[in-house]
Amino acid sequence: MTFNEIAQKRYSLRNFDKRPVEKEKLMQILEAARLAPSAVNFQPYHFIVATEEEVKKRIIESYPREWINNAPVIIVACGDHSASWKRKDGKDHCDVDVAIAVEHLALAAADLGLGTCWVCAFDAEKCHEALNLPDNLEVVALLPLGYPAEGSTVPEKRRKSLDEIVSWNGYDSK
Repeated sequence: MTFNEIAQKRYSLRNFDKRPVEKEKLMQILEAARLAPSAVNFQPYHFIVATEEEVKKRIIESYPREWINNAPVIIVACGDHSASWKRKDGKDHCDVDVAIAVEHLALAAADLGLGTCWVCAFDAEKCHEALNLPDNLEVVALLPLGYPAEGSTVPEKRRKSLDEIVSWNGYDSK
């Protein structure tokens, strides 16, 4: 597949098949995250791969939605603000770096026939406590991961047009 085909194939899957994800595929997905760029190459991210039901239940308490229970894997993406690059004006790039790595995870999963869903509307403090994380780590996103359930299809993408999101300076847009 081309990159654009993979990007088109990636969507927020909320209907997972219960079958486990092979460790080899998880390693490929995590390798994609490891290769993600980060500001000044500081790599201020850490990923927790939860496959044990008891650990997943504790994570899900921070996001109690029925659909997430079927995900065979939940990747908890954390950022370490003490290890991230800060711009001169104080802008901390930790969340940006974590987001880049998480999207590498999501695209690699799509390439391997797996689905994911970015989850950001969770109780970060509850998740942090459930995993007994050190103070330097902040949970930035949850990424449930698994095979799409039978009958799942890639929905039509609803995106703004390029004219709505791009301004040209120095080139003719036509």
